[in-house]
Amino acid sequence: MRITISGPIGSGKTTVCNLLSERTGMPYVVSGQIFRQMAKERGLSLADFGRLAEKEPRFDIELDQRMVRLAEEKEDIILEGRLVAQMLTRHHIAALRVYLDASLDVRVDRVVEREGKDREQARTELMEREMSETTRYRRYYGIDIRDRGVYDLIIDTGELRPEEIVDRIVAAAGL
Repeated sequence: MRITISGPIGSGKTTVCNLLSERTGMPYVVSGQIFRQMAKERGLSLADFGRLAEKEPRFDIELDQRMVRLAEEKEDIILEGRLVAQMLTRHHIAALRVYLDASLDVRVDRVVEREGKDREQARTELMEREMSETTRYRRYYGIDIRDRGVYDLIIDTGELRPEEIVDRIVAAAGL
């Protein structure tokens, strides 16, 4: 079974993917790691690469095509990314589409803990990245990433332990 995990920055996507992979034995791919690697290859910060991607659609398109190819090639895989649920829907690829969310304050706290940044810096960078992504995805694909209509399961991760989130996904997937 294919499972997509989407949601905003700091919602717990990568942690959940890791635990879900451990529990199910399915491999997972995190699109953000691919995007970060693309930025690093070009010697750019994530924010600068995001701004470049606003001008150059080929970066997002390449990333999204990679995710679709992976879904086409593997039936049992976990794919994490902001657009992966929409991309699989557009390509008529079956999957359980999961959206993780949390309040802005919870997400900022998680970014501060994960990256060791100052709280205000983390909040500013998080909001800048989300605005950049919202702009790009609407321009390139006509997708509003705030629209949750494509998802089969929506989970507020703010008060849940990662294991509880994985329990809900496993139950929804019938695994």
